[in-house]
Amino acid sequence: MKLSNQTKEILKNYSQINQNILIKQGNQLKTVSAMKNIVASATVPDEFSQEIPIYNLNEYLAAMSLFKEPILSFSDKYMTIAEEDNSSSCKYHYSDPSVIVTVDKEINMPSIDVEVDITEENLKKVITAAGTLGVTDLVLTGQKDSTIQLKVKDKKNNSSNDYAVTIGNNATAFFEFYFKVENLKLLPGDYKVQVSSKGISFFTHKNLDVSYFIALEPESTYNA
Repeated sequence: MKLSNQTKEILKNYSQINQNILIKQGNQLKTVSAMKNIVASATVPDEFSQEIPIYNLNEYLAAMSLFKEPILSFSDKYMTIAEEDNSSSCKYHYSDPSVIVTVDKEINMPSIDVEVDITEENLKKVITAAGTLGVTDLVLTGQKDSTIQLKVKDKKNNSSNDYAVTIGNNATAFFEFYFKVENLKLLPGDYKVQVSSKGISFFTHKNLDVSYFIALEPESTYNA
């Protein structure tokens, strides 16, 4: 089996969310953060023939990078990563599945209060600004019958610097939905974003079958 570049990129993205992963049989990849506040799901071009528990995903990806054209073959307790011409190989042992943090139940979005499109460019702008200004909070904010903005700031400091980009007009309510910038571990791309005032959001990639449930911070408010 040779992993597609898309699958490799998704696994690399997942390694930022959780250091371990339980790859299940089929073509669905899922992961969940240790705090259970981020859940990611993707359909990939590759079909896995069995369950593969990996404790250290970064280490596994580094092992894959030792090969120009890695070919995978699977045994009961380990996989073999080999160069396409069989000139070199690596035996990589599976983890005990019981120590892997996994998605233990399906998540369904409750009632959706706000739906917006967020471009890759705008998301990159605010995340870069957060690093520049040394702030850790992102807020999706709307003024009824007026603008919708993405803003980064320190929510605990009323005098903190902030940076905002306008992403829409004609908001249908007053809202402030707070996220931790560190929780926005998304593959690059444009997203449709659905948010519920019940404390959860759903980011859907516009061009790939990849999605993320991300919990809101408790300071979030919504007033229709």
